[in-house]
Amino acid sequence: MTNLLLTHFLCHRSVTADSRSVAKNDLFFALRGDRFNGNEYASAAIDRGASLVVIDDEAVFHALDLTVLDVHNAGQPGPFKHKVDSGLVALQQLATAYRRTWQMPVVAITGSNGKTTTKELITSVLAMRYDTHATQGNYNNHIGVPLTMLSTPSDADICILEMGANHQGEIALLCRIGEPTHGLITNIGQAHLEGFGGREGIKKGKGEMFDWLGRNGGVGFVNQDQAELVELSQKLGQAIVFCESETPSMEVKYIEVGLLQTHPNCSIAFLDEQGEYLTADTHLPGKHNFENIKAAVAIGKYFKVPGHSIVSAIESYRPENGRSQMMTHRAVDFFWDAYNANPTSVKAALDAFVQSAHSKKVAILGEMLELGEETAHLHKEVAEYAKDLAINEIVLVGGAYQAVATALGIRHFADSELLSAWFWTQDWDTSLVFVKGSRSVALENILK
Repeated sequence: MTNLLLTHFLCHRSVTADSRSVAKNDLFFALRGDRFNGNEYASAAIDRGASLVVIDDEAVFHALDLTVLDVHNAGQPGPFKHKVDSGLVALQQLATAYRRTWQMPVVAITGSNGKTTTKELITSVLAMRYDTHATQGNYNNHIGVPLTMLSTPSDADICILEMGANHQGEIALLCRIGEPTHGLITNIGQAHLEGFGGREGIKKGKGEMFDWLGRNGGVGFVNQDQAELVELSQKLGQAIVFCESETPSMEVKYIEVGLLQTHPNCSIAFLDEQGEYLTADTHLPGKHNFENIKAAVAIGKYFKVPGHSIVSAIESYRPENGRSQMMTHRAVDFFWDAYNANPTSVKAALDAFVQSAHSKKVAILGEMLELGEETAHLHKEVAEYAKDLAINEIVLVGGAYQAVATALGIRHFADSELLSAWFWTQDWDTSLVFVKGSRSVALENILK
């Protein structure tokens, strides 16, 4: 069955699971979710020009008046129908079958924090020398990874796959689908504690990437400055180690990167392939972003991207999509980092924020999700952490912060709509407003 789909895919090279985005000759996979059944949209996909609908609903399959895909018509314009046991599994299996036709390296990236920024930095660096295809946005789950793979041109030089997870076993699954040759774990932090079952569960879950690479002869990139990653790396057969150093040297076996400053943005130094001392000024603030930059330099050097090209890539990269983003809206300056939040990332971003030269600093903290039994404790911990910093005003948003806001005497709003109504009645002249919270809090309502 997979070979049949692969034959058809190789003739048309475009896959979607969204009937609204179907273009002529696309392969449409009918996927199921808690609130939708993609099989119901198979007919609409055909109307939009799909060459094939892959269905796992017997009744829908028989109701469609279409030719069944077989070895004689695979690759033809169609339209055809094809029955599978699971549309999702069929999509994943097709992605793996296509991946096995590649000769290119596949670099996988996971971790609790910084995955997307690190992926974008690495992509920028590798694109200076290679035709590089990477995950778009945070399309990093059991659906997004196979779709990213199936959108990768077969003649690309490198594929970069971001892999996200909130339970043990998910990174192992994504590695089985993507079969990476190289991998990086950015860090082990306090994200998705509820799903992983605590910090040890997070370490085990993220470590599944190094487990895969170790069993399959892959190469792992290891940040020596993080003890938990060094521990996990013991399962690797091949490890490329990188670290921070005040005096980068060609004499050591590690890849060394120097940190010159973190404010207003990170400046770094490293030695190029000839031993020339190079510096780079980035648009990313804070020590936590240095960790992301350091990984991009190390992977660039490993893949023999010239040092001056690495400098150009990281200097030209500008954060967007609500990640460490400096922006001005309605004459108010924002340090916008509200794409998502967990205790580790909030503290790291606050550390960068308080170094600002603005005379007044305001921190808006939205509640953090998926923390399980640690929810109350960790929200209290973060609020107290913020209160100990040089911040003029703290505003907490969401139910998880209500009790600690009352206890500490901090302004609190139940949701972002109430926050926004208050926010724009205030005078924020000379202020820098820090914004961070989990996506569901919808702090972007402030920008309306």
